[in-house]
Amino acid sequence: MLEGFQNITRVPELKRRILVTGLLLIVYRIGIHIPTPGIDNLALKAVFDSQAGTLFGLIDMFSGGALARFSIFTLGIMPYISSSIILQLLTVVIPQLEKLSKEGELGRRKITQYTRYGTIVLSVIQGMGIAIGLESVSAGTGSVVYHPGWSFRVMTVITLTAGTAFLMWLGEQITERGIGNGISLIIFAGIVARFPSGLVRTVTLVRTGEMNLFAALFLLALMVAVVAVIIYFERAHRRIPVQYARRIVGRKVYGGQSTHLPLKVNTAGVIPPIFASSILLFPATIASFIKHPITRSISNALTPGSVGYEMLFVAFIIFFCYFYTAVTFNPVDVADNMKKYGGFVPGIRPGKKTAEYIDKILTRITLGGAIYVSVICVLPSILIARFNVPFYFGGTGLLIVVGVAMDTVQQIESHLITRHYEGFLKKGQIKGRRG
Repeated sequence: MLEGFQNITRVPELKRRILVTGLLLIVYRIGIHIPTPGIDNLALKAVFDSQAGTLFGLIDMFSGGALARFSIFTLGIMPYISSSIILQLLTVVIPQLEKLSKEGELGRRKITQYTRYGTIVLSVIQGMGIAIGLESVSAGTGSVVYHPGWSFRVMTVITLTAGTAFLMWLGEQITERGIGNGISLIIFAGIVARFPSGLVRTVTLVRTGEMNLFAALFLLALMVAVVAVIIYFERAHRRIPVQYARRIVGRKVYGGQSTHLPLKVNTAGVIPPIFASSILLFPATIASFIKHPITRSISNALTPGSVGYEMLFVAFIIFFCYFYTAVTFNPVDVADNMKKYGGFVPGIRPGKKTAEYIDKILTRITLGGAIYVSVICVLPSILIARFNVPFYFGGTGLLIVVGVAMDTVQQIESHLITRHYEGFLKKGQIKGRRG
C-alpha cells in the first residue's frame, strides 16, 4: 500500500488531479466561513444550537456547518441532490424522460441540464423560505435579522442560490479536472471537517479523567470494527450465474462464455436514511417553532434518541430501501436485455421466469441491506445514550464518508493501473460501491 501511494507522485496527471481536487475543496471550506449579509451570526448560532436534534441539524451536517454559520453555502449541495433524486424518480413515471435516459451520452447531458435547472428552482424556493423564517426568529430582545423586509429576502435568495450554483460548478470541476465524484467529495469534506473537534473533545475527557482510558481504547476498537463492517457490506453482492449461448455468424463464433450478474446487498445506498431522517425530523422542526402543549409533545416524541423515534426511523429505512431499490432496479428490463443477447440463468427459463427469479433474490438481499443500514444509523444514539460518547459517530454521515473514500481510492487506483503502476493492493483491485 505504501508503494501504491509512492506511485502517485510518478504519474504527473494524477498528481495534478489530486492537487486540483485539494485546492477546490479548500475553496469550499473557505466559503463556509463567509457569512450572508444582514444576519446577527452570534444570535443565530445560539438559536441553531438549540435546534441540534431537528431537521436543521441534519442539513447542517451535509452543509459542513455552513447552516449554523449561515454562510453563503448555507444550502450546501442538498438542492442538487434533491433535484437529482426527483429527476431519477420522474424518469420511472414519465416516458419521455425514460426514453431520454436510454439515449446514451446525449440523453445524460440533457438530464444533467434539467438537474441544474431543478437545483436553481429548489434553491430559490428554499432560500425564500429560510429568509422569511429567519425574520420571525428572535434571540433575546430582537430578531436575528438586522433589517427585515423584501430587500433582505431578495438579497438572501440571490446569495444562497449563487452559493449553491457555485458549489454545483465546483463539484463538476472536481469531477472533470480532479479525481472524480465531485459532489460526493464536497459532502465528504463537510462531514470529515467535524471529526477533529470530536477527537479533541475525547482526548480532553481522557486527560481530565471524565472518560476511562480503557473505555476510550474500546471506543477506538469499536470505530475500526464499524468501519470494517461498512466496507464489507458496501462491497458485498450476490452473484447470479449467467450463461450466454453460442452463436455462429459467418466464420466467427460469438458467446458461449459464462459470467455473472452482481446484485448489491445495499442497492439503495444512503438514500433511505436521508429520506427517513427528513420525514421524521420535519414535524419536530415545525413543532419546535409553535409553542403549544400538543406540538411540544410531538417534538419530544420525535426527538432523536427516543425509543419511538428510533423505531420509526428503522421502519422508514427498511421501507425506503425496498422503495428506492424498486425504483432504480427493474428486473424485467434486466431479464429482457439478457434474453436479447442470448443470456440465461442456468435452470431458469428466459424472460418472465428470469425476472421473477432476480426479483426474488433481490427482495431477500435487500432485507439484509436494510437491516445493516438501520443498525449503522441507530448506532450513534446507542453510543451517546448508553456510553456517553462525546461526539456523533455512525449514521448517514459515516456511510457517506466510507463510501466516498472507497470510490476515491478506486478512482486513484484505476489511474495507476492504466499507467502500468501497481495499485494499493497487489492481490486485487479495490472496488468502490459501484464495483
